[in-house]
Amino acid sequence: MPIIAPSLLSANFLQLQQDCDMLNSSEAAWWHLDVMDGRFVPNISYGPMIVKFIRSTTKKFCDVHLMIEAPENFVDAFVAAGADQLTVHWEACIHLHRTIQQIKNCGIKAGVAINPHTPVHFLKDIISEVDTVLVMSVNPGFGGQLFLPQTINKVAELRQMITSQQLTTLIEVDGGVNTDNAKQLVAAGADVLVAGNTVFAAADPKAMIAQLRFS
Repeated sequence: MPIIAPSLLSANFLQLQQDCDMLNSSEAAWWHLDVMDGRFVPNISYGPMIVKFIRSTTKKFCDVHLMIEAPENFVDAFVAAGADQLTVHWEACIHLHRTIQQIKNCGIKAGVAINPHTPVHFLKDIISEVDTVLVMSVNPGFGGQLFLPQTINKVAELRQMITSQQLTTLIEVDGGVNTDNAKQLVAAGADVLVAGNTVFAAADPKAMIAQLRFS
């Protein structure tokens, strides 16, 4: 069964404690926290202070996705805020290997994300160094976008790369994940499914999380 990682970008920030309580009592093992700077992506979300507040409400795994330029300048701040994993974008890092090592030297897990236009084979020299590869299945920046179907093939290609190198790297998919495509993604090799609107816009978010997990 996949790990379900609800994206708190879609939570109701006027009722954030209630949404956090709901997630704590749900079958979601990870919480996905999207950090956006208005430069790498055309949207702004929140920074270390909000991550710290969210972290204080849970013991579950906090997966912090840095959709920002120069993420190396903010690693220490997000580690201090309580991130269990920091994921940086291949497209945003001039010295990707150095940034991955910087994160791991802080004692937490490190991930690398790729945008829809970035080929999987670009990861061949870094994949053995990361704990997770995050495949964006929409263009990053906004929730509620439609899933890009070519993501299925990218996940399958990535699974083959991981298997051939006998790695334990997890494959995470973010963007437009719902009950229509979750089963296909898991069959292709996905380990972690990020879901925002699909969870928080559902009539029963906890039931939706369970439905995605048992896809």
